[in-house]
Amino acid sequence: MAHLFTGIAAAVTTPFTNHEVDYEQFRNHLSFLKEQQIQSFIINGTTGEGSTLSSEEKTNLLKVALEVSDGQLPVIAGTGSNNTQASIEASKHAESLGVDGLLIITPYYNKTSQRGLIAHFTAIADAVEIPVILYDVPARTNMTIEPETLRVLAEHPNIVGLKDATGDLTHLSRLQAIVDDEFAFYGGNDDLALPFFAQGGHGLISVAANVLPGEYQEMFETVKIDIAKANLIYRELHPVVEILGIDVNPIPIKVLTNFLGYGDYAVRLPLVPLEEIDRASIIEVFRHLKGDTV
Repeated sequence: MAHLFTGIAAAVTTPFTNHEVDYEQFRNHLSFLKEQQIQSFIINGTTGEGSTLSSEEKTNLLKVALEVSDGQLPVIAGTGSNNTQASIEASKHAESLGVDGLLIITPYYNKTSQRGLIAHFTAIADAVEIPVILYDVPARTNMTIEPETLRVLAEHPNIVGLKDATGDLTHLSRLQAIVDDEFAFYGGNDDLALPFFAQGGHGLISVAANVLPGEYQEMFETVKIDIAKANLIYRELHPVVEILGIDVNPIPIKVLTNFLGYGDYAVRLPLVPLEEIDRASIIEVFRHLKGDTV
C-alpha cells in the first residue's frame, strides 16, 4: 500500500483575528502552502491549538482544508485525546467530512500502559475506515510507544504510520527493525529533519514548514541525490528552527505566520504571546534567511 504521503506535511497553525478563528486567512495560508509544494495538511493538531478549539471550529477548519486541497493532497485531522470514546467520535466525524487520514496522539495525563496503548489505538482504528497515523511525543505525554507495542499495532490494516517526536534516532532504528517499509515513519522534530530523512524516514510533520514549506520539501527531495547539498539547506534553516524553540509550540511559529499576514499574533490560553523583544528576534532571523523575498 502506498504511503499516505511522503515528504513534508505542515502542522498547520490556526489563525485568530479579534480572538476568533480567521477562516479567510486560514484559507490564504493553506493556499500558500499548497503553492509551495507542501505534501499534506495536518489540521487541528498541537500546532493548530486543537485542544482549545470548539467542535464547530474544528469542523469548519477541516471543511476549508478539504476545499483548498481539492483532492490534490491529503488532509489529515488531529483527533486524538486522552479520552478514547471522544477520539472515536471525533475520528468518525472527521471521516464523514472526507478527510484522508487521522493523527492520533498517545493518551496524556491519565496515561496508560503499553497494553492500554494497544487497546486505545485499536479501538479508534476499528471505528473508522481511513488511515491512522500514531503520534508519539513523550515531551507532552510522558510516555513512549515501545517497539513491541508498535509491532502489534502495525498489524492493524488502518494503522499505517507513526509520527515520531521522541527525538531519539536510536529508538527510531528499533522501530524500523520490527515493521516493513509499507509502514511510514514521519519525523516530528524540525531540528532532526536531515538525520531522520537520512535514516530512511518517509517525511516530516513540520512546524517550521508553516513558513518554510518549499525549503523543507527541497531538503527532503535532495537527501537521496546530494546529501552534501541537503546538509547545506539544513544548516541554512537551522537558525530559524533554533529560535523557534524559544518557547513552547505554537507560540513562536505564530510570530512568523502573523508576519506573513495570516491572522493576528494571538494564541489561546493557557498559551500566552511572547514579549516584543523575542518576537523581533524571531522576525530578524527569519528575514535574514529569506532575504528580499519577504
